[in-house]
Amino acid sequence: MRRSPKGEGPREESPKRRRAVEPSRLAARDVLSEAVAGMLQRPGRSVLTALGTVLGVGTFVAILGLTATTSSQIDSRFDILTATEVTVEDVARDQNEFADPAFPADADARIERLGGVEDAGVYWTVRLAPGTAVRSAPVGDGTGSERIEVVAASPGALRAAAPTLAQGRLYDEFASGSGQPVAVLGRSVADRLGITTLETSPAVFIGDEPFTVAGIIDDVKRRADVLMSVTVPRTTAEKLWGPPQQGDAKMLITTATGAAAQIAREAPVALRPDHPEYLKAVPPPDPRSLRAGVTDDLDQLFLLLAAVSLVIGAVGIANTTLVAVLERTGEIGLRRALGARGRHITVQFLTESGALGTMGGLVGTALGVSTVIAVALVRDWTPVMHTGTVVAAPAVGLVTGVVAGLYPAWRASRIEPAEALRR
Repeated sequence: MRRSPKGEGPREESPKRRRAVEPSRLAARDVLSEAVAGMLQRPGRSVLTALGTVLGVGTFVAILGLTATTSSQIDSRFDILTATEVTVEDVARDQNEFADPAFPADADARIERLGGVEDAGVYWTVRLAPGTAVRSAPVGDGTGSERIEVVAASPGALRAAAPTLAQGRLYDEFASGSGQPVAVLGRSVADRLGITTLETSPAVFIGDEPFTVAGIIDDVKRRADVLMSVTVPRTTAEKLWGPPQQGDAKMLITTATGAAAQIAREAPVALRPDHPEYLKAVPPPDPRSLRAGVTDDLDQLFLLLAAVSLVIGAVGIANTTLVAVLERTGEIGLRRALGARGRHITVQFLTESGALGTMGGLVGTALGVSTVIAVALVRDWTPVMHTGTVVAAPAVGLVTGVVAGLYPAWRASRIEPAEALRR
């Protein structure tokens, strides 16, 4: 109550003048300064607290970067092998059993004249009579007899398989054209038959027919079944066991990068211009779909590992922040006694934990990128890092710190000033 001038009676004060204490406010600048001060007061603890986020975010960035880098290498290898491979199949024609063979005698030459073709050849698995076995000794000896598949293949089909020879050589067009009894063995077949060297000019016997072993294949990039079979010239197989049955024969074509789809469209017409429907060309799958599938599988696996690392980092921040709350109970009580509200205390501790998470995210991002570059240099790869990963990683650290600080900040805001000051 105030007395009015000139002897007038007392006058009631306005509500604004009667309010003596303004509600406390916490400016953003004050929050940041308090958070920085809180971290700098205990630098060792702050570094150890942020270490969990550093490891989590660093693992997150490194895993995604290595996934993108390895996926790029898978793409390049896929382009070299699968994306340059076309298979032409002989479609069974039950409605016309007297139809001409789908693959003419000069099938290899017809396809190799197409632009972009590197190697091409016809092959099929020979249907031997029941009881026919492959031997490494003359008939009647009774040793070295195995049930092994026999594959008839033109020289172009063998070259298209991209073999690596352990010994000897592949048979050529002359041996195939003249129907010579030569054979090429896969490494596993040679071991099963007991053939370890070609210096003694070994032979294998398919039933009663002897074949001189021209070479032993150690590995192939395509058609791994070659390693498990005896491969003989196409013309030799036709002379001894007849032409392939409808649907048995196939052609393997290797092309230059980017030419496979075009060759797949042209091959049936080049082979059988009168009946291209006898043949079905199978182009390679779309590399983009394969890349997407491989990348998705790797991303799902490694993102799970990164998430586990981030959870471990978040638990570390939560534990350290909770201990800090218990140690700073007196400080919190004093702040409350001086007018700080519960939400002010909450914001303060959330800001501190968020700042620690952001700092850990920045350092972890740098370490993750450095790891990807180092691995790529050691492996002679091209490092691949998505911009979104690098940009999002510090934000992931911030979110991890804030989430980890929720419970400790809530505990701090629940501390009663009187009780805190009595401690």
